Amino acid sequence: MSLTTDNPTKLDRVGIWISSLCAFHCLSLPIVIPLLPLISSTFFAQTWFERTILSISILIGAVALISGALRYHSRYYPVAMLAVGGAIYWHKDIFGEQYEPFTIATGALLIVVAHYINIRLCKGAQRVKRAVTASPLNKAVQTSR
Repeated sequence: MSLTTDNPTKLDRVGIWISSLCAFHCLSLPIVIPLLPLISSTFFAQTWFERTILSISILIGAVALISGALRYHSRYYPVAMLAVGGAIYWHKDIFGEQYEPFTIATGALLIVVAHYINIRLCKGAQRVKRAVTASPLNKAVQTSR
């Protein structure tokens, strides 16, 4: 039994948490640095650390969203939202340093919303599958075989 077979929304929930933690990290860093000068010299403020966390988030998100599309609902627009959100997040300083928090929030919001939409689509597909398998017509077809 795999993680996505038992409950297809587990990876989405993990992806939401990782994306949210990544956004929290990036948004809180400007507040924490002046308060704790030692943190600014650690790996938390390094670009490689931020990009590593973001890459892990995008990887988990891609696995969750693509498996949801392949196994349950056949819709790929959440994957596109993840890609756009990840690209915005990756290039967070494209509009300048003063707009970086807004860019981060926009990218993170797109990633979280993509996971939320995937959860809703997977649950909807599962409800339809249960309704079809529980219908009297389906039971009549199965007993006639």
